[in-house]
Amino acid sequence: MISAVSSISSMIDSPAAVTAVPAFGTAATAAGAVAGASSVSFSDMMAQVATSAVDTMKAGEAASIAGIQGKASVQQVVEAVMSAEQTLQTAIAIRDKVVAAYQEIARMAI
Repeated sequence: MISAVSSISSMIDSPAAVTAVPAFGTAATAAGAVAGASSVSFSDMMAQVATSAVDTMKAGEAASIAGIQGKASVQQVVEAVMSAEQTLQTAIAIRDKVVAAYQEIARMAI
């Protein structure tokens, strides 16, 4: 699934400029991004989102392994796994929206 998340950005090649706001992160990160917002392309933003999602999934896996080995507390493992689950649900929602948009475009009369 991690490779599927990272391939989202390769599917999108739009030159449209948008304001960069991270989809995954803390409120302080989002506030800092809004305060110093700069225009980036949509594909760059999606690449950042995909990279962040992959990193969150890897952190959840690493925390799970550390928990099994007894190197991490149950609370740390649960927090990392819940964060990874939320990231996965967000990635699936984005994928569904991209597929729906593609299907809508395919149905348009030329």
